[in-house]
Amino acid sequence: MQNPVQALLDLPQQEKVERGLEHTPREIWQQPATWKTSYRRCQALQNELKEKLHRAGIGLGNVLAPIVYLVGAGTSDYTGRALASLMRKNWGCEVWPIPSTTMLTEFEDFHRLGRDCFWISISRSGDSPEGVALLERALERRPRMQHLVITCNQQGAMAQLCEHNSDRALAVVLDESVNDRGLAMTSSFTNMLLAGQCVASLDRLEAFGEVVGKLSELGRRFLAVAAETAVAITRLGCSRAWFVGSGTLQAVANESTLKVMELTSGRVAAMSESALGLRHGPMSSVDANTAFVAFLSSDARRRGYELDLLREIDRKRLGRVRVVVTANGTADVAALADYCLSLEGGPDFPDEHRPALDVMLGQLLGLFASIACGLKPDQPSPNGAITRVVSPIKLYV
Repeated sequence: MQNPVQALLDLPQQEKVERGLEHTPREIWQQPATWKTSYRRCQALQNELKEKLHRAGIGLGNVLAPIVYLVGAGTSDYTGRALASLMRKNWGCEVWPIPSTTMLTEFEDFHRLGRDCFWISISRSGDSPEGVALLERALERRPRMQHLVITCNQQGAMAQLCEHNSDRALAVVLDESVNDRGLAMTSSFTNMLLAGQCVASLDRLEAFGEVVGKLSELGRRFLAVAAETAVAITRLGCSRAWFVGSGTLQAVANESTLKVMELTSGRVAAMSESALGLRHGPMSSVDANTAFVAFLSSDARRRGYELDLLREIDRKRLGRVRVVVTANGTADVAALADYCLSLEGGPDFPDEHRPALDVMLGQLLGLFASIACGLKPDQPSPNGAITRVVSPIKLYV
């Protein structure tokens, strides 16, 4: 049987345009093939990136290493959340994802005198009003602070600001093919994430290239299985979706929630939490119309809590359908879920490397739920409530 995403890709061009399927299915499907290109972009910038980190004080062994802020909004914020743990481990310093929507209103709270900061701004378009305003403000008010921007748009305002302030700011501009044309960020998310992982792994970039090759191969296989699963779940007509993950994988749950909400224009109510957090009230909303998706950690301690949650949900018979994604093997969860998807990453496959893979299930659930709702996935907001680039805002000094 033909893969359901491939079936969408094979539709006549005019039908794809009319149904709003011209971009989003292709952008989801192309992801594993694009990751190696993003790796090569970072590889080509390796010397400049090392110099930028050196200037910022990363990796110098200083007691007073800078605080690293990962700054973005929406999907770009979740990119930062998915990167923070890997950067903390590799750099040995404080790394905090802060939404640009928070940083804009609380700027001074995060920039104490006498403590250096290093900003990594993440933005698909590079034209997000909060992101641009923040970068301009930081360049003006903190002349010693170094910046790195990860974006998919060479012409975006943030990339241009880097060009005009090259002594303090560097832009990693990814290939135009991942500057998603659909409203929902899919391939831009995973490629900006992978670029951030490359930056976090500069001291071992060649070895990380082998990881990227593995991710690409695993991704091609996982996409096919995840697409079939997403179609089967969507056919159940669930009106709610719950996504659960711990640590780095909570960012995957966050982003999956956003994809379902965006692509269904809120007609499927989507929520996310950590495995332990769900038990403190939110579990009350896991009803008979809920698709429950758990991204299970490879870490034994975290996984113990997650398995306990699944047992509780099974015991209480919560949810319409239960799905788990796990790094390698499903023996310990097969009896607790209706669908068990293994990434087949091997016994030592760390959570920090997984987000680009796991999130594709959330993307596909959003895509097929959007179609089931009678919406156009490329433009799923009929009333214009949300747009591809967030509308300009009034700035207050």
